[in-house]
Amino acid sequence: MESPVKQEETNKQKPRFGSIILSILAAAIGVQSDKNRERDFANGSPLTFIIGGFVFTILFIVTVALVVGFVLSRANA
Repeated sequence: MESPVKQEETNKQKPRFGSIILSILAAAIGVQSDKNRERDFANGSPLTFIIGGFVFTILFIVTVALVVGFVLSRANA
């Protein structure tokens, strides 16, 4: 088991890119755990999550628009 000091240092690390992406996806669909949310708020930069959320939202809207366009073009064919 890690010492309290070492565990505290581990908890203070900045989140990695993959961790940020997973947190944004989990938050977007509403399944973010309290533990992960608290970790993100304690260690991550708010700007990182805001930009990530914005990019995710734009990609989601573009994907939905492309899928709808594809389905409608197939329906008219």
